[in-house]
Amino acid sequence: MADLGMPTLIELPHLEDCAALCHELGLQFMELNMNLPQYQINKFDIKKYRELARKYNIYYTIHLDENLNISDFNPYVADAYRQTVLDTINTAKELSIPILNMHLSNGVYFTLPHKKVFLFEEYKDIYLTSIQNFRAECESAIDGRNITICIENSDGYSNFQTDALTVLLESPVFALTFDIGHNYGIGGMDEPVILSHKEHLRHFHFHDALGRANHLALGTGEIDLEKYYRIAYEHQCRIVLETKTADGLKQSVEWIKNFSGCTALPDTGITIPIW
Repeated sequence: MADLGMPTLIELPHLEDCAALCHELGLQFMELNMNLPQYQINKFDIKKYRELARKYNIYYTIHLDENLNISDFNPYVADAYRQTVLDTINTAKELSIPILNMHLSNGVYFTLPHKKVFLFEEYKDIYLTSIQNFRAECESAIDGRNITICIENSDGYSNFQTDALTVLLESPVFALTFDIGHNYGIGGMDEPVILSHKEHLRHFHFHDALGRANHLALGTGEIDLEKYYRIAYEHQCRIVLETKTADGLKQSVEWIKNFSGCTALPDTGITIPIW
């Protein structure tokens, strides 16, 4: 089976409480969310994180800050975000973290009388040069280690973002995260883009949705979960059960158990060393 994980939860602000729940639910990993103040790069206690991983027999992935804009036209802003990624790569090396999840920023747009103009589209050459430079920096920092930066879909891919994906996916250090709830909430618009690069799928954010309301417990919404579960298995992807509450996680784990128990699935386990 592919490895299953959970996000860090607002209701459990202490790392050990999340780790204990992860172990209790029989999950293999926990995704540390760097939007939260306690998971900023300067707050990582490597020794403590290692001890908790051993104690609860789990490992970590990281969800980078959603505000991350490595292509900002202000070089000081862009440099700060890039350095955050590079520092996180170094932390990933120390903690044997295999996946860094990130979003591509939309950047700023101008509202004209009849349309929005995204500046990354208007100045696409500058934007794509920044993406190429970022790719090279990440390749150098990762330096052959087992670390992959997975780009997550959020609210539809613009033209400049699909071009950026093409540039990034030319490198083996970049891959894709498929968030099925985000995709459902915008009418499936992300799916054709993702499946056109399906050989690069490595990570899933798995949650149910009703209309545009997502991050629901599995089995409580309208998504064809079995379809996406099979895609995840086919491509040997890790799956984050990305509900935002402990109760939602417990419901989601039960759905997984029931589905796995009554359906023949290939054994596509992912082996991760724990120190």
